[in-house]
Amino acid sequence: MATAAIFSSMRRRRSPSVEAFLAPVDLSEVALVQTLVAISSELVSCFSDKVFFFQRRNSRCLIRKIEVLVVLLEYVKDSESGSMSKLPSTAILCFKELYLLLYRSKILLDYCAQSSKLWLLLQNPSISSHFHDLNQEISTLLDVFPLNDLELSDDVREQVELLQKQARNPKLYVDESDEGLRVELFSFLDDFGNGRIPNHGDLRLFFVERLWIRDSISFRCEIEFLEEQIVNHDGDIEPTACVLNGFVAIVRYCRFLLFGFEEDEVLFLSRDQKKPRKRLIAREIADTFLTVPKDFCCPISLELMRDPVIVSTGQTYDRSSITRWIEEGHCTCPKTGQMLDHTRLVPNRALRNLIVQWCTAHGVPYDPPETRDASAESFAAACPIKAAVEANRATATLLIKQLADGSQGARTIASREIRLLTKTGKENRAFIAGAGAIPHLRKLLSSSSPIAQENSVTAMLNLSIHDKNKRLIIDEDGCLTSIVEVLKLGLTTEARENAAATLFSLSAVHDFKKRIADQEGALEALAGLLRVGTSRGKKDAVMALFNLSTHTDNCARMIKARAVAELVGALQNEGVAEEAAGALALIVRQPIGAEAVGKEEMAVARLITMMRCGTPRGKENAVAALLELCRSGGAAATERVLKTPALAGLLQTLLFTGTKRARRKAASLARVFHRCENTSLHPGGFRNGNSTTNISTFGGDVSVPMSLSVL
Repeated sequence: MATAAIFSSMRRRRSPSVEAFLAPVDLSEVALVQTLVAISSELVSCFSDKVFFFQRRNSRCLIRKIEVLVVLLEYVKDSESGSMSKLPSTAILCFKELYLLLYRSKILLDYCAQSSKLWLLLQNPSISSHFHDLNQEISTLLDVFPLNDLELSDDVREQVELLQKQARNPKLYVDESDEGLRVELFSFLDDFGNGRIPNHGDLRLFFVERLWIRDSISFRCEIEFLEEQIVNHDGDIEPTACVLNGFVAIVRYCRFLLFGFEEDEVLFLSRDQKKPRKRLIAREIADTFLTVPKDFCCPISLELMRDPVIVSTGQTYDRSSITRWIEEGHCTCPKTGQMLDHTRLVPNRALRNLIVQWCTAHGVPYDPPETRDASAESFAAACPIKAAVEANRATATLLIKQLADGSQGARTIASREIRLLTKTGKENRAFIAGAGAIPHLRKLLSSSSPIAQENSVTAMLNLSIHDKNKRLIIDEDGCLTSIVEVLKLGLTTEARENAAATLFSLSAVHDFKKRIADQEGALEALAGLLRVGTSRGKKDAVMALFNLSTHTDNCARMIKARAVAELVGALQNEGVAEEAAGALALIVRQPIGAEAVGKEEMAVARLITMMRCGTPRGKENAVAALLELCRSGGAAATERVLKTPALAGLLQTLLFTGTKRARRKAASLARVFHRCENTSLHPGGFRNGNSTTNISTFGGDVSVPMSLSVL
């Protein structure tokens, strides 16, 4: 009973899923012992000569124990006197438990052998605890193992008894020298967090001499491993993702500070460059324009709120936006127009928690607000963030210097690192652009190196996400022209697509839309990408065309560039049809636009199809386009739309099931239909027998039938 209780306790400490996966439920006694011999021998063979940089003593101790167990298991397997059929049931139970312990040992040793040095250093206390847990369970197993019930040679018995004594009451061992290195690593984080850049010699001593990270590629591998841990980070694991970001920034700085920009790494990049995961458009552009829930966006800035606060009227704004509004002398609520009773701002913690959860679920970077709380906890949270910012600033200074006067290889590497730095964090984007990176990146846009061109245009895209940088890019002499040239003649598909995404980002500013459209070949290149690009490229192109179509002066240029024809063709593509219909709805507001769309033979038919089968927003845009076509296209266009047999039934459906905007547009189109004097265009109009309904709730008094039989 005591033995069973001990094993029950051991099982409770393990993950049920691991035990279910590993438990040898179907193995016979012979197969079990043979399997144990194979597993333990493999462990000894793989790790006995392995030099562990960290956890040396813990690893060596565990391997020595396994070596003794190999001796025991091989003797049991080979002994003629210890027949498998005579093994005590307690011994069988112990061997089954040993099966699990050996697999756990393999996982832990593999982890120590394959993880990066910095990650092992950061995890030093936790990994030491895992070794201690294993040692405790091995000790328990040896205590209950029925050694006296087995016929063993004196030599084997002596070795196992000695192991039992040595394994009893194991103590947690944390290597003092390793722990000292970990503390020193955290001291660098504190230095950067307090605005002090550590001494060059101290950094070299730590990373090169003590950690033996001796070349640029090794640094890059360390960075990539830490970044992988951030992506896969679980909330309750130390260190936090915030701290890991700080260390990534520090290691990136040390990489360039200590080893410069080794040109031979360009060969490494071209041979083994890890492409960023393909997205429809840059993630943060997509989040800003397409997918961020409306309630999470500040009504003033229209951006994701970092620090939502409530004003006296009960409305919520981002703290930085409403503070700026009040400091400018306004005394009213921006959203409601009501006078503010006071200017106190109350944190909306519930909404902020929802925003954090949404960002975590969708992988959206979220920069928490700078805290003003003086507590140790708040300081601990803010310090790694500041450390990352300061380390990235120091790195950016080195990178921009290389962009300015480095070799071709150094400039290629620098552009890649700026591309990575500008992926997240508006502080990085603001500082890098402000430090003068844009003119140097512009020069690389015309590089003959595909890698350099792709990295530079992607860095430009990332920089453009920060609103203040849009003006810097547009005003830089020749920059817009160079971006359009990459869109037209880029050396890689990704470079051309990212050039389109950059134009989409820049076109968010109304004043820039005409300047972009006036660039020679810009609209033609976007139209071409919409026709023959990848799914991602088509999305980038249609979004750019949609933004450009909101400027009335661009209509004639878009028609001349055949962008209208390509938008009509895009109505068949599910991935871009929604935006294409939206762009057409804007274009047909002008008579020349309506005329151009009316000349496209399939335009009306495809918009009708979208009203039937599209997304809710697609249906909304399609009916809006048809309405504007009737209003601006004259009698011929109106006749062409209204004589479509399925139109009446589709309008009925939208009036009752569409979005609010779709219902409003459908009601307006129904009025056009109703006012048409020539009833021969559509016999019976909107009347089907006696089943009619009034649509005054949609702003009109047109009667439409309830029946959908027309479909």
